[in-house]
Amino acid sequence: MTTLTDRPHTALVVLDVQNDVMAGTHNRGGVIANIAVLVDKARAENVPIVWVQHSADHMPRGSHGWLYVPELTQQASEPVVHKRYPDAFEDTDLEAVLAERRVGRLIVTGAQTDECLRSTLHGAIVRGYDATLVGDAHTTEDLSQWGAPAPDKVIDHTNLYWQHHTAPGRRAGTVSTGSVNFD
Repeated sequence: MTTLTDRPHTALVVLDVQNDVMAGTHNRGGVIANIAVLVDKARAENVPIVWVQHSADHMPRGSHGWLYVPELTQQASEPVVHKRYPDAFEDTDLEAVLAERRVGRLIVTGAQTDECLRSTLHGAIVRGYDATLVGDAHTTEDLSQWGAPAPDKVIDHTNLYWQHHTAPGRRAGTVSTGSVNFD
């Protein structure tokens, strides 16, 4: 029910599943395995996959840490959006990539739950997209030494509040990998 007109399609968005980002994250292997299942399903159903790749001073483009984890492979036909800010829409071509594919609904996976993932979910909703979070296909690192809850609690809380998030004319929600429907 996106507010974007003539955008009937859905895309799978994979955020920042890069070597440095994923190092030390909660349930790394399980999350990557779930994302791989979704990538395979999207490809089988001809659903666009958009890979988002973060760079920063401590993680420059081309470095080993900047690369996507080896468990996930991108196809040449699948766009990669490069970003430097938490919200994948900010100062990137993500909107153009989605508009070209007539996408109005996003299925969102990746890392880090408490930064780039949340920012991108909210960025999608305020821009008129429907945005569904895959609750068992995102993760974060342990930031409890700086006062954050344990990673599993950050993930649980994000899943809870996104499940009940609303905005006029747009849908949010949280689903499991096995419940993802690209229709």
